[in-house]
Amino acid sequence: MDEILTLAEIEERYKSEWILVEDPELDEHLNVIRGKVAWHSKDRDEVYEKALELRPRRPAFLYTGSIPEGTAVIL
Repeated sequence: MDEILTLAEIEERYKSEWILVEDPELDEHLNVIRGKVAWHSKDRDEVYEKALELRPRRPAFLYTGSIPEGTAVIL
């Protein structure tokens, strides 16, 4: 997974998955513009565990699905 993908390409390729992005390019609001997908899974915990294993220098985590109504998100 060494290919650099745009956010749109990541969302299209990995629908409703958790994504670990290594060394992402960010905009002025710290939104991911593009980056290298280091790992992806439907299981959030699996992605976090893989991040601990890989120890990317600058990681970003994305979810490409819809957040269910009533779910709290903590940043």
